This record gives sequence, structure tokens and C-alpha cells, in this order.
Amino acid sequence: MRLSNRIERVPPYPFVEITRKINQKRAEGVDIITFAIGDPDIPTPKHIMDSLHAASDVPANHRYPESDGLPEFRQAVADWYQKRFGLTFDRDKEVLPLLGSKEGIANIAYALIDAGDVALVPDPGYPVYSIATMFAGGEPYLMPLTEENDFLPDLSAIPEDVLRRAKVLWINYPNNPTAAVADISFYEEVVAFAKKWDLAVCHDAAYSEVAFDGYKPVSFLEVPGARDVGIEFHSLSKSYNMTGWRIGMAVGNAELIRGLFVIKSNVDSGVNQAIQQMGITALEGDQACIDENTRTYERRRNTLVEALRACGLRVQSPKASLYVWARVPDGFTSAEFAARLIDDIGVVVTPGPNFGKSGEGYVRLSITAPDARVDEGAQRMLEWSRKNAK
Repeated sequence: MRLSNRIERVPPYPFVEITRKINQKRAEGVDIITFAIGDPDIPTPKHIMDSLHAASDVPANHRYPESDGLPEFRQAVADWYQKRFGLTFDRDKEVLPLLGSKEGIANIAYALIDAGDVALVPDPGYPVYSIATMFAGGEPYLMPLTEENDFLPDLSAIPEDVLRRAKVLWINYPNNPTAAVADISFYEEVVAFAKKWDLAVCHDAAYSEVAFDGYKPVSFLEVPGARDVGIEFHSLSKSYNMTGWRIGMAVGNAELIRGLFVIKSNVDSGVNQAIQQMGITALEGDQACIDENTRTYERRRNTLVEALRACGLRVQSPKASLYVWARVPDGFTSAEFAARLIDDIGVVVTPGPNFGKSGEGYVRLSITAPDARVDEGAQRMLEWSRKNAK
């Protein structure tokens, strides 16, 4: 018995190895504080959970859902986009529910990529962009995101021979892992670039509702002409603390939505209808929970940024996302610095190269640990830094 060649080519998913290391240390009796994975620790709001409890008793929700979801959920998505970004979508042609945005990000590759095609992928970036491209028979071309360029890709640096083979351009702002943000002028450049080279633009906007200091991220689709070339992936995971419920959405170009639906209808049975009812409640209900989340995350961001700077790391205070992206001290690689933290003080951070080779020299910290653990982790890092400075 042999597995497929594609399985042999896939590197281990980075968080699998991190989880293994955490479990090993805990088995040794180490009190681990992890800033590795961006999984909100704050519970799903009560009013959203109440809607699940009610919907779970409805017999119709015990059966297979439709792949294109409840019309009411699609309408709730369209209404939310109109209220949040001033955009109007046809719920039947331009909106598609997802089993979390990760699923849609993976499946869109099969709708767009043929053998030998190229996808332009940010580096560092969410690993699924590259892995899904490879699964579909395509080739990722890595676009370096550098501090000097505000962690935006330099589209002008992509060789023409690559662009002639390219089918897809991936962008992601607010960004994971760098926490960078993009403005309308960047998205205007992306739209013009995509039209010139006949590219489909896939924008991962999962963190648009986690923003600080009064900053409000914009949607890529707000740019005139963006809907001609693009699709935006969004999620209820980060906005409403619903990571475990697996519900998200794609909106945008009707042909791209149709292609994604064709793939999904053949490989999954859609989002459970009771969970879609949760989604409706989240999108249509009181949005105060988002502001409450933001205040909590902002406190944690401030604590970690202050501690990291005191430890000699260069870090910009992020305007959005669930992450702090920090330059490691001189004399360390990313992996060496991360290993020292977990071995010396039981603090877990993610080495930047886990997201791509351009992440070397950085580590990512998630702000999704409880407040007390964030404070404890910051204190451990400060004490470790003082000790090693002697």
C-alpha cells in the first residue's frame, strides 16, 4: 500500500508539531503558557449560544443541510456586509456559506487551478494558500512580505514569465502572521494588477473585526472593479468567538462563487442548519460583543508589546488581528529563540519560518490566551531577559 505522491510532498502542518512539543513539556510537568495558536479563549456570546440551543431541537435541523446554505443565512451575510462595508450582494449568486473560511480557502484552489498553473502566495502567509495550490496540481509562487515594504507584496517584482502562468493572487489583510494592514490604495493597485494579468484575487479577511485604537479595516471589495476579479473569505470564528462551530462565508464575484459551490456540493454537505441559525443571530444581533472582545485583546496586545520591547525585540504595536509579530534579538534564529523560551520558561511562540522562509528572524505571538496567562507569560519573559542580560 502506498500513499499518493502529494502526501509525501506535504510538510507537517506547523501547529501539529507545536502541539506535540506542548504536550511533551506538559507531560514533563512544565507549566506551559502558549501564545502559539490564534484560537479565541473567550466563549461564544450567550445570545448566540441560546439560538443554537433552540435550533438544535428543530427536527429539520437534524437532517442533511444544503451545500449552498439557508437563504436566511445568506441574506444575513449580505445584510451584514451592507451595514459594515456599504456593499450590496445578491444572496443567491454572490454569497456562499463555508465550513469555516479555511475550508473555502482550500476548496477554491480546485475551482481555479489546473496542473501547472501558478498561484501568487504571500510569504510569510497562512500555509493553506500554498498547500491547497499544490493539492490542486498547481505551483505556489512566493511573494516576500518584508518589513521595509510594510509587509505588503511588491507586485512589480513578480517576473513576467510567472505572471503569464498565474491564475490566482492571494492577499490577506489584516494579515496573519505579520498583523500588517492594507488601505484602499493597495487594493486599488491589486485590482488593476489583476485585470492586467487576468488573475482571480482571493482575499482572506478573517480578522477584519479585530482592530484596535479606533482603526476600522476596509474590505477589498470596496474598490470599484474588485467584484469583477475577486472573492473575499470571511469567518465568524474570530469576530464572534465561534472557531469550534466551523462557519464562515465567501462573497464576491458570482462566477467564482459558482465555481466554489460546484466543488463544495461534490465534497461536503454544507453547514449544519442549527449552526447557521447561530450565524444569523451573530450577524443580525447585538454587535457589542465585538467591542468587548476588542477591549480584551487590546489590553493583551499592550502587555505583550511592552514586555517584548523590554526584552530587546523590535515590534510594532499591531493595529489589527490576533497577533504580535516580533523581530527576534540579534544572535538568534527564529527557531532558536522559540526553543529557548519553551525550554527555559515554558512560554510557546511560533517561529516565523513556520509561515514561510521570509518569516525568518521573527516570531508570532497570539493574544488569545486568558489575561492572567498573558500577564504571567510577559513576566516570565521579562525575568528571563534580565537574567540573560547579566
